[in-house]
Amino acid sequence: MPVEFLGIGGTNDGSETQPLSGPSFDKDYTLRLARAHEEHGWDRVLFAYGSGSPEPAQAAAYIATKLDKLQILLAHRPNVSYPTFAAKTFATLDQISDGRLTVHFITGGTDHEQQREGDYLTKDERYSRTREYIRIVKKVWTSREPFDHDGEHYKFADFLSDVFPVQQPRPNVSFGGSSPAAYRAGGAEADIFCLWGEPLADTAAQIESVKQAAKDAGRTDVPRIQVAFRPILGATEELAWEKAYRTVDAIKARTSGHNPLTRRHSLTNPENTGSQRLLEIAERGERFDRALWTPTAAATGGAGNSNALVGTPETVAQALLDYYDLGVDILSARGYDMINDTIDFGRHVIPIVREEVAKRERERAAKIVEPRREIAVDG
Repeated sequence: MPVEFLGIGGTNDGSETQPLSGPSFDKDYTLRLARAHEEHGWDRVLFAYGSGSPEPAQAAAYIATKLDKLQILLAHRPNVSYPTFAAKTFATLDQISDGRLTVHFITGGTDHEQQREGDYLTKDERYSRTREYIRIVKKVWTSREPFDHDGEHYKFADFLSDVFPVQQPRPNVSFGGSSPAAYRAGGAEADIFCLWGEPLADTAAQIESVKQAAKDAGRTDVPRIQVAFRPILGATEELAWEKAYRTVDAIKARTSGHNPLTRRHSLTNPENTGSQRLLEIAERGERFDRALWTPTAAATGGAGNSNALVGTPETVAQALLDYYDLGVDILSARGYDMINDTIDFGRHVIPIVREEVAKRERERAAKIVEPRREIAVDG
C-alpha cells in the first residue's frame, strides 16, 4: 500500500517551545508553511480547530487558491454548524481546491472547551451527534434528490444541495480518538482513523480495536490508519538527543507555574482518553521501541500529538516504517520549529520512507507473481 505524509497547516509561528510572534492568523506565515510542505514531498496538511482559533475552512481555502498540489485535511466540530450548511461548505471547498479535501470530524474531548461555543452535551451524546452528523453530510454530498431527516439530534425536510464535491462519490471522512466510543463511531463511519503516536504494541492493539469496530458496524472494509508524531532530528544520534532535551526544557520553561500552553488543554487531569493514554505511557517509561520518546507528552499534559521520535533521519525513518509494517499508511508529523522542521523532515526522512515502502511493494508483488508462474509451468 502507498504511504502518505500529513503535516500541519499552521496559521502562526507559535508552538509548545515558543509563543507566537505575530497575529493568530498570519497570512504570509500560513502560506510559507504550506509551501514548505508542498515543495518538500508532503501530501497534505491539517488545518486544526480551536474555539478561539482562526476559522480553518477560510485558511484552507486561502491555501487552496495559492498552491496547486497540496491536499487539505480540514478539522471540523459538529457543534459549530448545522450539518446541511457544513456539507455545502465542504463541497464548495472541494470545488475551490479541485478535489483536494478530506474532512476530519472532531467530537470534542473536553467539556469546557466545547462549552465555550455553546455545546453542553455529554461526551456520549457528542459521539451520537457526530455519527448522525457524518451520515447527513455524506448524504448531502451524494444525494441528487431532495430528502428529509428526522433523527436524534437533527430534523429537516426537503433538502437538496446545489453544490457537490469534485471528488466522486464524495471526499474522505477522517476521525480520531482512543476510547471505545471513538472506535465505534470511527469504525462505523470513517475512511481514515487517526491515532496519536504510542508504542508499537499499543498501536497494534488500537488498530485491532478499530478493525473490530468496523466489522461490528457491518463494514466489509476497514478505515485506513493514520498515526501522528513529533520528530526531533539530528545529524547524529548524540545531536538529536541533545536537541530533544533542549526541546523539553523549552516546553517546561513555558509551562512553569502550571501555565497551560493553550486554553484548550489543561496540564493536569485531561478529560479525553487519548491524553490519558499518553500520560500513562509516559509513566511507564521515557523510551520505547526504536525511537519513541515520551517526555514531550508528559511536559504538555498529554496535549494532542505530543510523543516524539528522536534520532537521525535514518533512525526516525526506520521507526516510521515499523508503524507502516503494522498497517499504518498515513504518517503525520509536526516539528517545533515548524517551517525549518518541515523542510528537514521532507528532505531527509520522507525520501527514505518512500523508497523503503516502494521496495516492500516490489517484494510483495514478486511473491504474488512467483506462485502464478509455478502454476503456469505445472499446467
